[in-house]
Amino acid sequence: MNRSRMLNRLIVAFAIALVIGFIGPASAGEKEETSPAQVAAGAKSWADNCARCHNMRSPSEFNDYEWNVIVDHMRVRANLPGDVARNIKAFLEKAN
Repeated sequence: MNRSRMLNRLIVAFAIALVIGFIGPASAGEKEETSPAQVAAGAKSWADNCARCHNMRSPSEFNDYEWNVIVDHMRVRANLPGDVARNIKAFLEKAN
């Protein structure tokens, strides 16, 4: 990868990190009600999607805010649909 492309990616990643840090998750302080079916679907999606590339981490390894940032980042990287990402977040919030 050439230096210019790498620098552009670094700038974009830094900008995203700043926005997430200053704005925070869209529902900061407000948690959506989750159904047991959504949590179960999230557990399955987490196992199916995340385990493809990562060793499975314990949900208690990160807090809710950290998981939100991680899932939002990985939603883009793994091209996850919004409903799948929301289900994974619901599972991780209930499991930690």
